[in-house]
Amino acid sequence: MSFIDIIKNKAKTELQTIVLPEALDIRTLTATEQVLKEGLAKVILIGEESEIKAKAGTLKIDGAEIVNPKTFAKMDEYVEMLFTLREKKGMTREKARELLLTEPLFLGVMMVKMKDADGMVAGAVNSTANVLRPSLQILKTAPNTKIVSTFFIMSVPDCELGVNGTFIFADCGLNQNPSAEELASIAGSSAKTFKSLIGGEPTVAMLSHSTKGSASHPDVDKVVEATKIAQKEYPEYQIDGELQADAAIIAKVGQSKAPDSKVAGKANVLVFPDLDSGNIAYKLVQYLAKAEAYGPITQGIAAPINDLSRGATAEDIVGVVAITAVQAQNQKAQA
Repeated sequence: MSFIDIIKNKAKTELQTIVLPEALDIRTLTATEQVLKEGLAKVILIGEESEIKAKAGTLKIDGAEIVNPKTFAKMDEYVEMLFTLREKKGMTREKARELLLTEPLFLGVMMVKMKDADGMVAGAVNSTANVLRPSLQILKTAPNTKIVSTFFIMSVPDCELGVNGTFIFADCGLNQNPSAEELASIAGSSAKTFKSLIGGEPTVAMLSHSTKGSASHPDVDKVVEATKIAQKEYPEYQIDGELQADAAIIAKVGQSKAPDSKVAGKANVLVFPDLDSGNIAYKLVQYLAKAEAYGPITQGIAAPINDLSRGATAEDIVGVVAITAVQAQNQKAQA
C-alpha cells in the first residue's frame, strides 16, 4: 500500500474539517469533489455560493459547507477575536472586519483558531508568504518550537530506499539560509513529523557536499554544528552529519564514507543545508524519478495550516487535505 493510501485510510477513521479558502480555483473544487467522494474530510469553502457553484459546474460539491463572509453568522465574534489578538500590533475592529470580509485566507485561519475547522489548505493561487502570514499572526508557533519550517513527503515508485521509497525532505519551501541552530530545530521537527505521519523510526541525515570532513568550507561547518546541536537537543532520534546525499541513503556508499555512522546509508529524513538545495532536490526527484511529492507541508505552527505549490494538481490537493486531516487527528491525540 502506498504512503498516500495509508494516510487516506487514517484520515477516514476520524473525519476532520478542512477549510479551503481558494474556492474559485477549479483544482480546489475538483479536489473537493474527490475528498467528499472518498470520505477523507469534511470541507468548508469560502465565498459566495452562487459563484462557487457556477465555477464548479457539474462537479459534485453539495456535501461541502459554503461560508459567505458577507452573511457569516459568527462574523462579529470573529472580528472581536481578531481585534483582541492583534490590537497591540495596531489592529482595529474596522480593519479586522475588512480583512475577514475581503481576505479568505484570514477568515480560513480564524476558522481554525475558533475551532470551527481543524485545518486549512491553500496556496494553489496564493504565495507561501500570503498563506503563512495570517497563520503566524493568528495561530503563532506550536509550543517548544523554535522555527516554523516546511517539508515534502517524497514517495518514489519501485524504490527500496527510505521507507519503501518514502522520504521527508526539509526545508524545501520556507527558510532561505537557516543557521546551525535553525537547521537543528528543522531536523527535530522533521523527525517528529516522520514518526507521526509515516510511522517507524526516523533516521535523519544532515546533508552537505561533504561527508565527515571530506571538504572544508563555512557551509560545511554550519552543518557540522547543526548536527552537534540536534544530537544534543533530540537524543531520542538518530541524527548524523555532515553527509553527502549518496552516503546518506546508499548503504554501500555510507559504509565506505562514514563507517561509524548509524545513519549513513539508512536515512529516511533528509535535512538540506539551505532552501536552494532543498527546493532543487525535491523537484528533480519529483520529475526525473516520477515521485509523488506532497507539500510543502508546514510544521511548527500551532494548528495544521498547509501551503500548496502553485503548480499543484487537484490530486495533489487531495493528498495534502488528507495529510492535514491526519495532522489534526495527531494534534488532538496529543492534547
